[in-house]
Amino acid sequence: MKRSARIAALALALAASAALLTLTLWSDGMPPDTPHRPLSKAIPLAVLGDSNSHSYQDHAWFPADTTERGGAWRSRTFQWTEVLARLRGQELDLGPWVLWGRPGVVAWAREQLGLRGGRAPKKEDYLYNFANSGAACKNLMGGRFRQAPRLVALMDEEPERWMRGLVVIRIGLNSWSGLLDLQARDPSAPELRAATAYCAGEIGAAVALIHASHPSTRILLVGIGNEADDPANFDRWQSAAETTNIAAALDGFNAAIRRLAGSDPRLAYFDDLAWFQARWGSRSADGKPDYKTVAIGSTLQVTNTIGDDPRNALLADRHTGLAWNALWAQALVARLKDAFGLPLTPIADEELVRFLEPLVLSNPPKAPGS
Repeated sequence: MKRSARIAALALALAASAALLTLTLWSDGMPPDTPHRPLSKAIPLAVLGDSNSHSYQDHAWFPADTTERGGAWRSRTFQWTEVLARLRGQELDLGPWVLWGRPGVVAWAREQLGLRGGRAPKKEDYLYNFANSGAACKNLMGGRFRQAPRLVALMDEEPERWMRGLVVIRIGLNSWSGLLDLQARDPSAPELRAATAYCAGEIGAAVALIHASHPSTRILLVGIGNEADDPANFDRWQSAAETTNIAAALDGFNAAIRRLAGSDPRLAYFDDLAWFQARWGSRSADGKPDYKTVAIGSTLQVTNTIGDDPRNALLADRHTGLAWNALWAQALVARLKDAFGLPLTPIADEELVRFLEPLVLSNPPKAPGS
């Protein structure tokens, strides 16, 4: 071997050794002793999912001056997890609020060395919330941003805590919503059947992984809603045939998730589509928008419209707004209590009004930077 080749090989070996040492010494980013807290009466609650469950007050992911997740209303715009922590934090334990995680490639590389990957990507959220914006079914079990194996690794550190724990799995919309045109044309298309089978398979694999180590942990599987109900889509698919086709395709997807939940008493299903329709309604039979206004108390009216003001169901970036998330948290507590017989205090309508009105009816805040 020529001297230059030997030098290059040596340099490569040194670089590899340095990278190995860095990954070994560079922790998964967890603040010291964070997971090792005294056991409490509160029921541990973990989350796997996408932006529907990623906490909005995450300033690592969404900088303080961002126009996302509420814009000028950002400081008072909460995700359902954040609502639960405020209203039922003594009964449901999402873990402490922590800045934790590493880039996906770093977490993956650590796992190849037999080390704990931690949470990826890095975000500011509750300890047990592994949901992140943009996640799809493929991110439950595999890839750089795999959620379920990393949650289980955290649960394995405190098996006693998770003997009475809960996991909410709410994912699938990012794997499904991009196929809406196909759903409108042919609800039985092979591509839709494949997407349904794949998501059901990945969710089922995540359930099996959790129960392999924590057999008594209860798991709530959440169905997905109809993206045709998004106000940004109101001018599309405005025919009876398209509306019927989209509904049939979506029913097929949600039925696959519901079947998973029906196979085991430790599992339950939350019908997200039915929940929305019971409040805001749906399109008419001929595909035209025909939505109701949701009254919360005597002064707060929430319409299926887009805007950061909390009187809109959706934020300007088309994620669910404060009122939507508060109502969803209320329904989630009821479902957990009913499905698993948990000792949870229902969130009464009056309590929801007391929580929301100070956030909504005061003068709107100034825009970031103004």
